[in-house]
Amino acid sequence: MANKSYQPSTTALRAFVSIAHRRHFGSAAEELGISQPTLSQALSGLEQGLGLTLVERTTRRVFLTPEGQRLLPRAIAVIDAVDELMGEATGNGDPLTGTVRFGLIPTVAPYILPTVLSGLADRLPSLTLQVVEDQTARLLRQLREGSLDVAIMALPTGERGFSEVSMYSEDFVLALPEGHPLAGRRRIAPAALTDLPLLLLDEGHCLRDQALEVCRIAGAQPRVGQTRAASLATAVQCVEGGLGVTLIPQTAVAAETGGGTLSTATFARPRPGREIGLVFRESAGHAESYRTLAAMIADLVAEHADVRRTRS
Repeated sequence: MANKSYQPSTTALRAFVSIAHRRHFGSAAEELGISQPTLSQALSGLEQGLGLTLVERTTRRVFLTPEGQRLLPRAIAVIDAVDELMGEATGNGDPLTGTVRFGLIPTVAPYILPTVLSGLADRLPSLTLQVVEDQTARLLRQLREGSLDVAIMALPTGERGFSEVSMYSEDFVLALPEGHPLAGRRRIAPAALTDLPLLLLDEGHCLRDQALEVCRIAGAQPRVGQTRAASLATAVQCVEGGLGVTLIPQTAVAAETGGGTLSTATFARPRPGREIGLVFRESAGHAESYRTLAAMIADLVAEHADVRRTRS
């Protein structure tokens, strides 16, 4: 049973959050710059004060209990608030002058990162980005657990507890083998996908779900092949090899057609597409700075790709 007079320390909360993130006591202690016995004592004191077991440790792995999973977002929110308070008190409350842990989905990262990294280096010379590429569900989990600060992904996420800032929208383009009868066409009806062997990305990629949604809205029942790709680059290579067709976002066109062996076609209006934005925890307390970051990224991408700048 919880001690009603107990007030958890930020040290104890940081220990809990770091263990939840790392799933390893040694790595968590290293991350916090403390000894492993000190870490264990901090967690034990937190659990005793709350009257709950938050973390279970076996000889092989560390995992959160249901109570730990339930309280983790609260612990992160407290740490975010304390960090914001200390940042304001020391005059360094702007995360864009420090390190930002920055996630991106795989169908965005390769196509905008060169532009974004070089552009932000010029505009925000004091900013250091730690880049993580992963699928949407895992990025959201890392945001929720506090191991990421912001992430670029397709909107909306449909998840509670996050702020979403729209940056740009882009059309989907049909990628075709060289010499395909539809190559170079500019006003294809999405319903035409019914007659085409559509290649999809693996489960977990939002672009897979978006492609299927395009077909559903168009009333198309595409011939979905057995070939599946773990990356958009692999899907494109399969298209070049004549195994089918696929949908690629507009930002990927320049990179994927650079070799000269991939053809494309565009859809009739209203063209199917997706909205890309920046996502962060509502509790983080840096909404203004992160909105500034989103605006800069949107400007940089719009300068180098055929996308529609949006504002949220």
